[in-house]
Amino acid sequence: MTTLARMKTTTDYRDSWINPRIKIAALWASMLFVFVCVDVFGLYRADVRADLEAGKIAVFTVGQGYLLGVTVYVAVPILMLFLSLVLSVKVTRLANIVLAVVYGLTVAGSAIGEWNYFILGSAIEAALLAGIVYVCWSWPKVPEGGAIARRDDRSRPADSHDPGIPDGDGRSSIEDVRHGIE
Repeated sequence: MTTLARMKTTTDYRDSWINPRIKIAALWASMLFVFVCVDVFGLYRADVRADLEAGKIAVFTVGQGYLLGVTVYVAVPILMLFLSLVLSVKVTRLANIVLAVVYGLTVAGSAIGEWNYFILGSAIEAALLAGIVYVCWSWPKVPEGGAIARRDDRSRPADSHDPGIPDGDGRSSIEDVRHGIE
């Protein structure tokens, strides 16, 4: 094949299937990054710094109870990164749907009367939380009569093709790729 012919050839890239657990963990991580950035940006505001120096944040007095509550509030989504990967599917779906809705409501409530950067960050957080609900709600089902995937098969959809397993014609799918067969 000449160089010119290779240049004219288009390549079709295979889009890999992504396990819902990985999507959920990535959505929680992304939400946490936005969450932290919005809070850090708030430290540039004179009114926020003045409130902090006075020992207040919004309507709350900064004390042990407040700081414990904030730690729990932040720890839950941090733990969901890991728990979304290891809990059973039923528990993962339920926990993520409930927590994403609860956090979405708190994010929306905290944005009332805030500056534009905070509202934008909150909208992004809410969209990411809605993504968690969507991924959990639309989790792929096992076909009726189909076997439940083994634990190590969870990262691959049931209809995926293992390159090392021979096909009906005796060739492996790696050879199929070499021969242009899909």
